[in-house]
Amino acid sequence: MGILNVTPDSFSDGGRWTEVDRAVDHGVEMARQGADVIDVGGESSRPGSERVAAVEQCQRVIPVIQRLHRRLAAEHPDVVISVDTTLADVAMPALEAGAAIVNDIAAGREDPGMLTAAARHGAGVVLMHMQGTPATMQQDPTYRDVVAEVVAFLAQRVEAASTAGVAKDRIIVDPGIGFGKTREHNLQLLAGLPQLVARGHPVLLGTSRKRFMGSICTYNGRVPAPHELVDATCATTALGVAAGVSLFRVHDVQANRRAADVAAAIETASKS
Repeated sequence: MGILNVTPDSFSDGGRWTEVDRAVDHGVEMARQGADVIDVGGESSRPGSERVAAVEQCQRVIPVIQRLHRRLAAEHPDVVISVDTTLADVAMPALEAGAAIVNDIAAGREDPGMLTAAARHGAGVVLMHMQGTPATMQQDPTYRDVVAEVVAFLAQRVEAASTAGVAKDRIIVDPGIGFGKTREHNLQLLAGLPQLVARGHPVLLGTSRKRFMGSICTYNGRVPAPHELVDATCATTALGVAAGVSLFRVHDVQANRRAADVAAAIETASKS
């Protein structure tokens, strides 16, 4: 899943893809590099970020989704679009414009209409775990057992989505790395991925360029910038493949696609 943030303030690439033609070209380039899904978002969810109204999100994402959908249909027909939003008033027009998946970091809790809107359109849904909100999530996140609590939360949200009419084979779960977690929580969740995979729903992993890896990769007092964490992200992608993760949400598609393909080939060889 290639990340296409059409926002001015995302933590790693804010402001780079706010012009529609540039955003569409970047989405097509990610498809060429091996993305199966292009995830278009109009609201930053970085720690401390402010909320963006549905009208403004639509102004940002709908023109991009419309044009990208046409380009992909002509050049990469197997690649689909997801919309990264917590609001049904953004998801519905995005689905009508050509998106096929709703990527909801609130797992349908923020907007009661989100899950029913997705069901009505027959869309896929990504349900993510987050403690708090983007504005508050890194203010002393606390768990007794982070893996068990995230697994239980996602099981409950899967049930809510199914009750709302979303087909069970259209539901993807995401442990929400970095969303209301400390570095240790993130590492425990990565180590515990097999427990989440064992629940049966496809798992999405989003570690791309995230701060907790920068804290690990600090040498001589220098913390790497987000764009310098491509190799660190690839390490989590390879480990995720080994754990059975199905989908990886990344900024750097080509490098992570290669890491995933090599890891998958090794897994196949180990089983034979």
